Amino acid sequence: MEIVYTKRPEMERITTIALAEKFIDEWVAKVRAQVGDGKVLLALSGGVDSSVVAALLIKALGKQLVCVHVNHGLMRKGESEQVIEIFQNGLDANLVYVDATDRFLDKLAGVADPEAKRKIIGGEFIRVFEEEARKLEGKIFLAQGTIYPDIIESVGVKSHHNVGALPDDIHFEGLVEPVQHLYKDEVRVVGRALGLPAEMVDRQPFPGPGLGVRCTGAITRDRLHALRESDAILREEFDKAGLTTKVWQFFTVVPDFRSTGVRGGARVFDWPVIIRAVNTVDAMTATVPEIDWAVLKKITDRILAEVDGVCRVLYDLSPKAPATIEWE
Repeated sequence: MEIVYTKRPEMERITTIALAEKFIDEWVAKVRAQVGDGKVLLALSGGVDSSVVAALLIKALGKQLVCVHVNHGLMRKGESEQVIEIFQNGLDANLVYVDATDRFLDKLAGVADPEAKRKIIGGEFIRVFEEEARKLEGKIFLAQGTIYPDIIESVGVKSHHNVGALPDDIHFEGLVEPVQHLYKDEVRVVGRALGLPAEMVDRQPFPGPGLGVRCTGAITRDRLHALRESDAILREEFDKAGLTTKVWQFFTVVPDFRSTGVRGGARVFDWPVIIRAVNTVDAMTATVPEIDWAVLKKITDRILAEVDGVCRVLYDLSPKAPATIEWE
C-alpha cells in the first residue's frame, strides 16, 4: 500500500478542550463517510497515539473497530491489564488480546545484540498482527496512530514505517489516520476531550521493543521480572513525591552482569538496578534532574527489600550527549 502524506494543513493549534471537541466531531463524520459499513483494524499498544485514535474511532464506529493488543511479554507492570480495563471494560471496545509472551521470549532467548533484539521484536509483532488481520472478512481499513512528527521524519519515503513491513497479500481498503497532522501535545488534548484517563493521556514515551532494550544483553525471564518490579517501584515512588509530571522520562535498567553483595551474612552475586531519569524538550539533548536524596533512598530501600536477585541500586548521572536516554 503506497502512502502519500501531505504537509500539515493551515489549522488552529489544538490547545483547548473546545477546539479538541470540534476536531473530534469533524473526524467522526469523516471516518463514518470513509469506512461506511466496513471494519477498521488498529494495533493498540496502550501508548498515547494509538489510544487516542482508538477512543476516537470507537466514538465514530463502535464495534466496527477491531483493536488488537499484543502482549509481547516486554510491557511494564500492569500495562496490558490497564489497556483491557480502559478499552474493553470501560469503552466496550471490540478488543482482541493476544498474549504472545512465550512466543517472543523464546525467539529472543540467547540474543544479546541490541539491533538483533529490535528486529526480532518488530518482526514477530508484524507476524502476530498479520495473523489477526487474516481472520477478518469484508472491507477492512487499517488505522494508525501516526502523528505529524512521524511524517516529518519520513520526508521522501513512500511508505511510512508504521505499515511498511506489512505483506502485500493483506489488502486494506484504505488508511485511517485521524491524528496525522497533530503534534504530541495536541494529541494529548484530544485524548482528554475523549475522556481517556490522565495516566494514559500523559503516558511517558516508551520504546517499541518495550523492556527489551532495558533488560540489556540477552533477555532472561528472571532479570526481566526484576526489571518490571523495580520499574513499578520507581514509578510509584516518583508519583508519591509529585515527580511524575516534573520529570520527562524515568525508568530502571537491569544490565546483563552480576555484582558482589552480602545477604544474610553470606556472599551473593546479584544484579544491579540502574535508575534513569531525564528532562528534555526535544529528546535530542537531555539533562539529569537532581532528585531529593530521601526519595532516592526510599526507592533504593524498597528495591533491595522487595525485588529478588538485586543487591545494588545506582542513579545514572549521564546527560545526553554523550549518553543516550535509553541504554540500548
